[in-house]
Amino acid sequence: MVLLCTIASLLMTGCSSSSPRFVSVPLAGSSHDEEDETRFATRIRAEEENEDDRKVDVEKVRKQLTRESTPSSAYANRTPAGLDRDRLLLDVVSFLGTPYRRGGNTKEGIDCSGFTAKVYEKATATQLPRSAKGQFGVGLSVTKKNLEFGDLVFFNTTGRRPSHVGIYIEDDLFAHASVTRGVTLSSLESTYYRKRFVGARRVVSPYAPPPGR
Repeated sequence: MVLLCTIASLLMTGCSSSSPRFVSVPLAGSSHDEEDETRFATRIRAEEENEDDRKVDVEKVRKQLTRESTPSSAYANRTPAGLDRDRLLLDVVSFLGTPYRRGGNTKEGIDCSGFTAKVYEKATATQLPRSAKGQFGVGLSVTKKNLEFGDLVFFNTTGRRPSHVGIYIEDDLFAHASVTRGVTLSSLESTYYRKRFVGARRVVSPYAPPPGR
């Protein structure tokens, strides 16, 4: 069955206390101290409770992605040729649930740009910049309606543009590292993320051969 039908059925509306919350960079002028981050997290929590209105059953999606060994026919022509889809999926799934740690880049703890950089390094042999802002400057700009599997998606969550990054999967889902849930899956169509979306980049050219081939 096409993954669209499976994942679409997993998106649920309503509010939940388990919504993802993340802080990729501190507020402008922040001294990086605990008080600043606590104040900022409180603001984000209040915003998400009101606006993050499309929830994802991460465990069900994880099982579906794990079973998927080859691209479905519906998506075969939407995966850039230079990207190892199976490897990227496996790496994303392997990181799900990894706790958030600012500056981290291992399964002991990882932040948003550390997560995208690590997955891209393994799946495409591509070295990405370490920050969301740096990653926003690589590859080709992609419109939201033309997103493909593996594209990087960016958000303004702190007042800086961009401050958060994730990896687009398909069917409006993206993988990212959140502060309270760690690496998780969210919907681009939730009010919260839709309002804060600032762009996407295609790092791997659809015309390039897969790495190492």
